[in-house]
Amino acid sequence: MSSWSLRNKVALITGGSKGIGKATVEEFLALGARVIFTARQEADIRELEALFKDKGHDLLGVVSDVAVSGDREKLGELIRKRYGHLDILVNNAGINIRKKAGEYSEEEYMRILRINLIAPFELSRQLYPLLEKGDQPSIINVASVAARFDVRTGTPYGMSKAGLLQQTRNLAVEWAAAGIRVNAVSPWFTVTPLTSGLLEQKDRMGPVLDVTPMKRVAQPGEVASVIAFLAMDKASYITGQNITIDGGMSVSAF
Repeated sequence: MSSWSLRNKVALITGGSKGIGKATVEEFLALGARVIFTARQEADIRELEALFKDKGHDLLGVVSDVAVSGDREKLGELIRKRYGHLDILVNNAGINIRKKAGEYSEEEYMRILRINLIAPFELSRQLYPLLEKGDQPSIINVASVAARFDVRTGTPYGMSKAGLLQQTRNLAVEWAAAGIRVNAVSPWFTVTPLTSGLLEQKDRMGPVLDVTPMKRVAQPGEVASVIAFLAMDKASYITGQNITIDGGMSVSAF
């Protein structure tokens, strides 16, 4: 019987140096996984690596922009040479630019779509041969409650995350025959660098807490633990699903 563990699982976590990504790296290492994570800034990578340098973990940070095809190819080649397979892919890297719909330049909204939606699709496709060789392989896409609700994050962000949920469902069906599970998580407001500015604005956060029954925002580790469960063999019959992590917001009528 499988255990509550990720021992010896090979995992790639994109955007792994901060926020939910960093918490997921920490959670996976605690559960025994061998982790590769990406970030765009080398200083961020070295800082996280230093936290685990003397703890015996198998951790490697890679400077990579998942929206760049060449960087994705290098990632795939690195994993192939280092491990020969991949068990878990966490598509976490994402960005947002908050504006009214008419104020975006084409480059701005296309950048959001490229990083949040197109990059996970391209990376998943590229790593498919390595995942196919994995042990009960799994993909977890980090979406958002903005995929289902207008939460004032800007239209392109909501579009990208809604597309990511449909990507999750379609690939779950198509790749089930290869034994690859594909799921998503949709966090509500979470303490991350992406939301730090908003969390400091009491006029913006008041309404958020008002519609959240638990009356607080999420901590990154609370999202990471759900990602870890979906990556485990314990979740072996779960695919094509989206788990909303929102303190009850989406089920509250008031």
